Amino acid sequence: MIRITEPLFSDEEKEAVLSILESGQITRGTWTRTFTDEFAKYVGVKYCFTVCSGTTALFVSLKALGVDRGDRVIVPAMSFMATIDAVYLAGGEPIVVDVDEFYTMDPNQLEDAVRRYRPKVVIPVHLYGGMADMEAIMYLSERYGFYVLEDAAQAHGAELKGKKAGSWGHVGAFSFYASKNVPMGEGGAITTNDDSIAKKIRSWIDFGDHPAFNFRITEFQAAIGTIQLRKLDAKNSRRREIAGVYTDAFRDLFPVPKEREGSFHVYHLYTLRHAERDRIVKDLRNAGIDARVYYPYLLHELRGSDHLPTPRAEALRREVFSIPVHPHLTDEEVSFVVETLTQIVSSGKIIS
Repeated sequence: MIRITEPLFSDEEKEAVLSILESGQITRGTWTRTFTDEFAKYVGVKYCFTVCSGTTALFVSLKALGVDRGDRVIVPAMSFMATIDAVYLAGGEPIVVDVDEFYTMDPNQLEDAVRRYRPKVVIPVHLYGGMADMEAIMYLSERYGFYVLEDAAQAHGAELKGKKAGSWGHVGAFSFYASKNVPMGEGGAITTNDDSIAKKIRSWIDFGDHPAFNFRITEFQAAIGTIQLRKLDAKNSRRREIAGVYTDAFRDLFPVPKEREGSFHVYHLYTLRHAERDRIVKDLRNAGIDARVYYPYLLHELRGSDHLPTPRAEALRREVFSIPVHPHLTDEEVSFVVETLTQIVSSGKIIS
């Protein structure tokens, strides 16, 4: 099976983990400090805080922004469930809006929702590795006075107008789950440039001036994350190279992914659309290609949340599917994916 994602670790990561075991300093050590410093510098922000998951990063960010019972938080219809679950866990009331042609939050409908609901926070999601329209969203933030929390779980290294994901909003939240562009196994991070928000974030992670949790990561995660971060640009370049091959091969068969003007897409997932999506995914998997649907639900359908009309997201949900684009694919595997998917769509079946 050609896997949809496949983290790859070298002797460098193995040696780092062994050195931590030998040192006895398995938490709150040099590697954790190194990772936070290097990730903050990479994203282009003043502060970075590590936490145990991307969901935790969203939750802590919402609490640091003052979200409490009944506060409204706007999210896009298309995302992993953690985006909306974090709002509920923080005590907020999520409001769901439609997406644009790039699979990210529709700024035009967002403005309608902001006028109607007066949210405390808006969470744009940089889905599949592509940036949301942060220029428009930050303009609305300044005009209407809400916080912006970037869900950058799938966008390590993505950029818009030269600014990286996680540096546009008041806060950015990242995941380092095993499938991410920077994999730790589990883990997350929160980024911000705001001194006051940073102080509140810190108080939620490690027993602050109010009842809080222990959301820390271990030295093992930090070491793996640091080494993977140093390889990120090269791996993102390989992802983009593979995506380019796919786009050239499939542009006459499918609506291929679009890159927003002035953006740098990092292709955490390469997502196509087709009316016969379910058949295509089944045939790809039968052929040994790990195709999957991200996601088979919309957030308001999943949790019964209030929402504005979401016709685009509803149409996309029925058609989207993703194929392997991770940087460890060989050229032969990429060619096999292209040939097999082309055959499936052209003939309606796999020819052995």
